[in-house]
Amino acid sequence: MEKNRRLFISRLKQTLTGKYLSVDEISEQETEFLVWKNQLPEVCRLMLEQRGGRLFTMVGSDERGWTGTLALYYVFAFDKTQQFVTVKTLISEEEPTFPSQAAEFPAFNWYEREVKDLLGLRPQGHPDPRPLTLHGDWPEEIHPLRKDFPAGEWVARVESREAFMRYQGQDVTEIPVGPIHAGIIEPGHFRFGAVGDTVLHLDARLFYTHRGLEKISEGQPLAKALFIAERICGVCALSHAVAYAQAVESAAATEVPLRARYLRTLFLELERLYNHIGDVGNACAGFGLAVGISQGARLREELLQLNERIAGHRYLRGIVALGGMRRDLSAAEFADILHTLNRVETEFQAIVEIILSHDIAINRMHNTGVLTLQQAVDLAVVGVAARASGRDIDVRRDQPYAAYDRVKFSVPVYPEGDVLARIRVRIDEVTQSCHIVRQVLAQIEPGPVCCELPPIAPHRRGIGWVESSKGETVHWLLVGTDETVDRYRVRSATFSNWPAVPLTVPGNIVPDFPLINKSFELCYACCDR
Repeated sequence: MEKNRRLFISRLKQTLTGKYLSVDEISEQETEFLVWKNQLPEVCRLMLEQRGGRLFTMVGSDERGWTGTLALYYVFAFDKTQQFVTVKTLISEEEPTFPSQAAEFPAFNWYEREVKDLLGLRPQGHPDPRPLTLHGDWPEEIHPLRKDFPAGEWVARVESREAFMRYQGQDVTEIPVGPIHAGIIEPGHFRFGAVGDTVLHLDARLFYTHRGLEKISEGQPLAKALFIAERICGVCALSHAVAYAQAVESAAATEVPLRARYLRTLFLELERLYNHIGDVGNACAGFGLAVGISQGARLREELLQLNERIAGHRYLRGIVALGGMRRDLSAAEFADILHTLNRVETEFQAIVEIILSHDIAINRMHNTGVLTLQQAVDLAVVGVAARASGRDIDVRRDQPYAAYDRVKFSVPVYPEGDVLARIRVRIDEVTQSCHIVRQVLAQIEPGPVCCELPPIAPHRRGIGWVESSKGETVHWLLVGTDETVDRYRVRSATFSNWPAVPLTVPGNIVPDFPLINKSFELCYACCDR
């Protein structure tokens, strides 16, 4: 693999001759090319179209304090050689613009709008220049991720610049839903344009409770920022904690002990299990199958109680450390995991048989909320939604971390792209997660569960990634002085997937939206970081 990586980078250098200013090896898996900003479209097009890369994350960073400029980082994943290529460009404060690529590559849309809101870097030629993260009543000249903006400062709001789709004709009815919902749910505003009960168009508006966690983390000691990371999302707490820890460990060029890697794999699959089983039950609410709702909730609760017994927290907070794990597990706890897993898996399969043999359930899910493969690729959709549309990606297999290179599992992929396919992916992944957990329990050997990290020099970078229950989550870290956080960027799976949801609704009826939405099972907090 190492030989293939070096050969790939050597050929990439030849292809990019004259298009980059410098090239640096950030780690054995990441190479950075510094380019002029007017070369960005050509270089990124080459990464995506000629070299077969995919957009992993994009980061804006205020580095005026040590380089005198702001910067953009475009990180591309190359799964065949298990490596990353970062394309970096510097942007002056006097001319804070860069060429937009959203019209050609829709996956860039939200990234470019976000850096415009938070850092004041303006994408020239962007097809949708509306505010994204800060909404329309935030002053355009104030950018909270710039270093000279004090965290926690109150900002007076201005007249809103919000805009939604305008419809011609009297037959179209606008149906606003949210941002405050009837159930205990995070805020999101959905505005439907419908003729009768058939949806023509959907506008989705998120980011109502943005918490500024990336800003709050600036200047924090690396160990303290871990507590921020695992509070990004309640049900993905462990995934975020592991991704952040791996980013720090990458910056430190340190590999954690093998037993700790196995334990991380074990807990990550337990997190996937309680989410997937609960999500399958939640989907039944979309077509009123009460037995599926109640039994899914019951089994999810059993897994949460297992988490509390073995880890001390239902949502697995507080067990990850920089350099490994905070706690080990005993033989009795392993036995508890195996016993609970066997029972839950058997009972879950019984529920699945009921759901998949129910004519009404199949009728409501089949051909509902279709996301095509081309849409999934164009928007860089990840996780369950990607695999249910035929996009065969999973970083557990493609970019292995923790102990995933030591276990065997299948990645379920369905081509239909509808609600039923997304439910089937989750059902199949429950089986695979149980298989992975059993392998971990059979293979894990005694040893240390944590190691001490060496000192990390200022301006070192690291990337951590995890295939959470919702999909690929990426944490990008730039270390500051005295081992503090200079820039921390979280690209959650939900950030990648939310733009796809409105594409799946037109042509369906309004009552289908809750079912479609549940089939994606995206949270809001992962965006409101």
